[in-house]
Amino acid sequence: MQSYPAPALALVEKMAAAAAADPARAVSFQGAPGANSHRAAMEALPDCLPLPCFSFEDALDAVKEGRAAHAIIPIENSQHGRVADIHFLLPESGLSIVGEHFLEIHASLMALGDGPFAAAYSHPQALGQSRFYLRDRGIVPMSYADTAGAAAYVAELGDHTVAALAPRIAAELYGLKVIEDNVEDAHDNTTRFVILSRTPRDPATISGPAMTTFVFEVRNIPAALYKALGGFATNGVNMTKLESYQRGASFAATEFYADIVGAPGERPVDLALEELGFFAKDLRMLGSYPMERIRGQ
Repeated sequence: MQSYPAPALALVEKMAAAAAADPARAVSFQGAPGANSHRAAMEALPDCLPLPCFSFEDALDAVKEGRAAHAIIPIENSQHGRVADIHFLLPESGLSIVGEHFLEIHASLMALGDGPFAAAYSHPQALGQSRFYLRDRGIVPMSYADTAGAAAYVAELGDHTVAALAPRIAAELYGLKVIEDNVEDAHDNTTRFVILSRTPRDPATISGPAMTTFVFEVRNIPAALYKALGGFATNGVNMTKLESYQRGASFAATEFYADIVGAPGERPVDLALEELGFFAKDLRMLGSYPMERIRGQ
């Protein structure tokens, strides 16, 4: 908690105390009060008690340790791709995905003064989503742990030559002046969040379209991935996401993160997963959950 800038600490302590009194309603998120993850928690679970955490690991640990019933974590952005490290953290956490939420992202440039500004602080994702705006104005992007924390840091610095990129609500929380709204480079900018719990959701309880997320590993040999995924094609299961990454330094095997439309218990999904099992190893189901936004079939 002491890693937060001073202007954010009072809010963090107040929210943490409320969450500690009723952990069944607590939802942990990474960032300071006013961050996009805070907004996502309030939109996805309106009756929740938001619990700010300084890092993604802290937010996941809050659920593992029972201090929060759920965590809400950004996993990918429409303009800047996947959020760094999340694909490693989710499988390692032991938590299950029980929901998803899409949040429109709008960034505001905020500061103590009117500019000009030499630098702007924000989360690397937010900086990447506004890179053309910053470059055109000669503002140097400076990484910070989260968007709202960057706003609190700028307030703490007291330097009128630096700004922050953050949700507009952060300016209200930390006493900054909004210089310009909607400075993201693409105004359809959207981040997908996943909601995590200690207990997986029973696919049979999902009414309507479902998503299932899992990770698996294949050997680096010819046609390994082709063979592993063949069952999804032959059984008509739509795979909406497939990303690869290396685990460890051997580079001898590749791990994949996948989203499919459907859930175990549906015959096409069961057949596809059974075939995947013949050609892949270390298959780990991360969860089945209701689809918030319909994907193409």
